[in-house]
Amino acid sequence: MAAEPTTASRLPRALARRVGRDVPAALTRYRVMAWIVGVLLIALVLVAVPLKYLADIEEPVTVLGTLHGWLYFVFFLTACDLALRASWTLRGTVLTLVAGTVPILSFVAERNATRKTRAGARV
Repeated sequence: MAAEPTTASRLPRALARRVGRDVPAALTRYRVMAWIVGVLLIALVLVAVPLKYLADIEEPVTVLGTLHGWLYFVFFLTACDLALRASWTLRGTVLTLVAGTVPILSFVAERNATRKTRAGARV
């Protein structure tokens, strides 16, 4: 049996028609923000916080903490946008949003959400 033709975003055409044409763009925005927030959170926890408590240098925590906070808000909006466009479940949406607050878990949640969204399944 031949595979179904895909769109430029690697979503099956049937899925692109079903969930709307804006899902690939929303998925890209979500993935970018998940990675940015994840990297900043790891830098905050593994670099800035030890510097604050071991070397008494507070500036990295101030800068990275503020930056992570603002960018988490953008991540929150992009995840909600994708959840609405791709018809995610409430449970999946909340778990994905909470994953952005736990170091390394945002990467796992991003892969899971991307895989399920591309497959046409609800997160």
